[in-house]
Amino acid sequence: MAPSVVVVEDFQPEVAFFGPTVYEQVLGSGFTYDLNGQDVIVTNFHVIDEAVNVTVTFQDGNTYTAKVLGSDPYSDLAVLSTDAPQTELVPLTIISSSSLLVGDPVIAIGSPYGLTGSMTTGIISALNRTLTEDTTDGYDIADVIQTSALINPGNSGGPLLNYQGQVVGITTAIVSNSEGLGFAIPSDTILREITDLVATGSYNHHPYLGITGADMTYDIATAMKTNVTYGVLIQSVVSGGPAAQAGLKAGTTQATVDGSTVTLGGDIMTAINGNRVRNSDDLSSYLEEYTSPGQTVSITIIRNNQSMNISVVLGTRPAPTGTGTSS
Repeated sequence: MAPSVVVVEDFQPEVAFFGPTVYEQVLGSGFTYDLNGQDVIVTNFHVIDEAVNVTVTFQDGNTYTAKVLGSDPYSDLAVLSTDAPQTELVPLTIISSSSLLVGDPVIAIGSPYGLTGSMTTGIISALNRTLTEDTTDGYDIADVIQTSALINPGNSGGPLLNYQGQVVGITTAIVSNSEGLGFAIPSDTILREITDLVATGSYNHHPYLGITGADMTYDIATAMKTNVTYGVLIQSVVSGGPAAQAGLKAGTTQATVDGSTVTLGGDIMTAINGNRVRNSDDLSSYLEEYTSPGQTVSITIIRNNQSMNISVVLGTRPAPTGTGTSS
């Protein structure tokens, strides 16, 4: 497995308000994959975002130039090509992550702090989490795997493997000052996107509702005088978006609940296509895994303490612009 994992090194511009652009060295990981006879390297988008002078270094120490074939900030994925000889490329097998269960053992291989081929082990701690990174315009990266396998800076882009050595995810993030709290993009997302990323350079099939929302809690339910303590409370609706066209309604009254400002009075989304929505993680993960733009979905809402179903024709998530909504 280790010969298939590479160090990805490049230089990315630092944020500078005055003077010339300064570039900072970035180290990440990646792994080789055979896409219908074409050898590519899979890594994270944030590893190569705005990067120059991208190189990949194999376990034997040989380094080669690489270029970005395609990327998707909304899934934190990127695919590279390299001029490395065929003898260096040992592709891994990617399998579906749909059969993963909490408690399954996994292995993470990467290059933390540039230490090539470092391996850690752990378990699947949770499924269907969501992440938001600086590159996602506030949108969720959905259907994320949580793992206890130790992940450090430099692991980003490396494979998350089952004990048969098959890729079930790609490590992407850690929570600062935490132990055993790492995250990985599931392999189903890689399999769904990689052909488009290589063929067109991007992936433009993320479904879009056009709302912002807040997870329901007991205290929010109390403030709204409802007994519904789960679901997603619609905070705002994008004008002209799919939710607005379907008649979903946002709140109108702001209140402070548990120290946070919440807009009360909107529809509470409790199910999609008959599947219970406990929170934003459930909503985002279902949309990403089971729906596509142009599809009609049935949203169950609570409005004025009455349950109803509303059909929504999903749109396509707008391209990154620096601002965004949650779903």
